[in-house]
Amino acid sequence: MRRYNQVPEWWFTCILSTNIVATLFVIEYYKSQLQLPWWAFLLACGLAFFLTLPLAVITATTNQTPGLNVITEYIIGYLYPGYPMANMCFKVYGYISVKQSILFLQDFKLGHYMKIPPRSMFMSQVCGTLISALVHLGTSLASPDSPWTCPSDHVFYDASVIYGLIGPRLIFGDLGYYNSINWSFLVGALAPIIVWLLHKAFPSQKWITLITTPVLLGATIYMPPATSVNYNSWIVVAFLSGFVAYRYHHDWWGRHNYVLSGALDAGLAFMAVLLYVSLDMEGVGLEWWGSKPDGCPLASCPAAEGIVIDECPVWLKGE
Repeated sequence: MRRYNQVPEWWFTCILSTNIVATLFVIEYYKSQLQLPWWAFLLACGLAFFLTLPLAVITATTNQTPGLNVITEYIIGYLYPGYPMANMCFKVYGYISVKQSILFLQDFKLGHYMKIPPRSMFMSQVCGTLISALVHLGTSLASPDSPWTCPSDHVFYDASVIYGLIGPRLIFGDLGYYNSINWSFLVGALAPIIVWLLHKAFPSQKWITLITTPVLLGATIYMPPATSVNYNSWIVVAFLSGFVAYRYHHDWWGRHNYVLSGALDAGLAFMAVLLYVSLDMEGVGLEWWGSKPDGCPLASCPAAEGIVIDECPVWLKGE
């Protein structure tokens, strides 16, 4: 790879500077439509600048990428409530920028392994970004009845209503019912410190160093739609394979853990397609203990007052 010319730093600097200046012009020129003040845009850029490196380190070491989507919505929802479009824009520049940066780094890493010239990889990324932006713009302008739409756009809209129009203060703040959930920020901040203190207190216990709090806490972002069965199988396979490899075949694990992870992912994708084609398309369902993974038979019961359904409790007024 040293034979190839590297991408000059000023290429990145020019693209970054051009986008910042263009965005400042757009948000000021279309201020009534975008609703995003200039200071909020610079704050979003600051968040992306300072958090890209730690999140990229977590991604490189754990293969889990914590998202800033809720955090960015939370911050701007408190600082600038009542403006859903501003909430969406702040989320784009504070969260999507970090997400795309990490994907950009992953592409470069893959290109390094595949011996692709860095400048060729850079140009392919720039062209791919432009094409994807135009395609996404085209799909967003499509008719709601068209199959060529992006469901994630609806999620963006719903989040802008919750965190932008309503505001987190009315949900998670002193005026909301879910203010206790804010303690999760403190738990997340203290969790890695506790693991570090345990490692210092028991240095002979090497397994403590294998505890990675971003994986344990960040994995809950997939609940829902993931259920307890998904997590139980994941924990069993991960801990058993990891313990056996660490205890007996550490060298083998160091060489083949990436292959094993890829094989498990490929097997999951293959079985998903096979089950869909062979069972789901034919309307065939299987009744077994795994088909009711939550173990909560009352989860489908109504919570409204006075509704009578077999095998469900009847809620009376005042209960």
